Order: sequence, then C-alpha cells, then structure tokens
Amino acid sequence: MNIWKFYGVTHRDHLVMNPTSEAKTNEFISLLPLKPNARVLDIASGKGEQLLRIVDKYDATGIGIDISPYEVKAANGRASDRNLGDKVEFIEGDGAKHDFEPASFDLAMCLGASWVWGGHKGTIEALKKLVNPGGLIVLGEPYKLKEPSDAYRELEPELAEGLVTHAENVAIGQNAGLNLLYSIVSDHNDWDRYEGLRLRAAELYAEENPNDPDAKPILDRQRGEHDFYLKHGRDTLGWAIYLFRAP
Repeated sequence: MNIWKFYGVTHRDHLVMNPTSEAKTNEFISLLPLKPNARVLDIASGKGEQLLRIVDKYDATGIGIDISPYEVKAANGRASDRNLGDKVEFIEGDGAKHDFEPASFDLAMCLGASWVWGGHKGTIEALKKLVNPGGLIVLGEPYKLKEPSDAYRELEPELAEGLVTHAENVAIGQNAGLNLLYSIVSDHNDWDRYEGLRLRAAELYAEENPNDPDAKPILDRQRGEHDFYLKHGRDTLGWAIYLFRAP
C-alpha cells in the first residue's frame, strides 16, 4: 500500500488536512497582516486550501510544495478551478530539499509537517531563513494535554518523546527570536471531526472499491488509528496554529 494513497483516501473529505475547523481556518487567514502582492510559501501544502484562500484574499502569489503526488495533483486542479493558476504553483517534492531563495517570502507556512526539518525548532530555523526581515511564519503543531501513557509511548515513541506543552511551543518560537502575534487552539470537536472523517472515508472507500487490493489494508490501518485515537490520543494530544513575526 502506497502511504500517500492511504492519506489521499482517508483525507478525501477534508478541506484541510489537520484538525482545524472551517471557522478557525478562516480566522487565522483573516488575521494575517499581509499586504497585496505578498509572496507566500506553504511547506507540505496538502490540498492547498489554506494557500489558495490566502492568495485569493490578499491578492498574493504563492508556492506550495508537498511530497504526495495525489495532493499536488488535487491542489493544482483546485487552483485552476478557482482561476488562480497564474498566481499559485504547487510542486511535488520534499520541502527541506528544495532550493528556495533566502529571504524571498513575506509569509512561510508549515502546518502539521515539522518532521520535514526534524521538529518544531528546526522548522522555525528553516523558515526564518526564507522570509523577509519582519516576515510572517505560520506553524501548525501538536502539543501535549497531559503526559503520554505507557501505551501511547509504546505505539508512538518518537511523537511522545518530542511532545511539549502549548506554552512551550510558543516559548520555542520566542527563544528563536520570533514574536508571537496570535495562536488558535483546536478542541475535541475539531479533533473528533478530523478523525471521524478519516474513518468514514476509509469505510466508504472499502465498500465502493471491493476490487482494489489496497482497500482492506487502508481500512485496517485507519480502523487501528481511530481506535488508538479514542483510547490514547484524544486526551493526550492537542493542536494549535501559531502566527509569529520574524525579526
């Protein structure tokens, strides 16, 4: 089973591929202090929804990069459908390996993919180099609501080891010289919808595609992940979007 196919199937009903509601997505976009003609970079851009909305709202130009061919194809299709194909480009690739010009963006985003640079701090340091002086950095990052259980640590050792609190996520940015402008925190309703839509998508895909040899592995994996979420993740893991200004 191709991992990007798995994520493409299980996120088919999501506008954004993280546990952020429609209202909170619109809120963080509306609060961006961006001027017309701003240049925007979105690392791990997924379906491209956030970038497309920013480009449209602020008359900006943008580049999105994602490692999944499924999402890049979908994002470019969305850009064309909205007549934004001349203002935004979606590239298939690894954001950490792409050669972007330093200090060339007014806003750089990475929502839910800090693993690209080895974590929250590494992502901040990488994006600092890509934005203009005084540029904006938007990060989507998990945080711990409580100390992970032994079962959580056993099943997600790397994630559990790196989890810090919401306040510590902010402090990491501030210690790197960033100024926090705003943060938006997801709640249980946001998480339940995110995880519930993933399970529903996998269940329906298996029903609709009985001849696909990947259908059962996708469903089995998603059922397992949803069970883990209910038993261990729901009360352990939080999610926030952080809006920082660079020096």
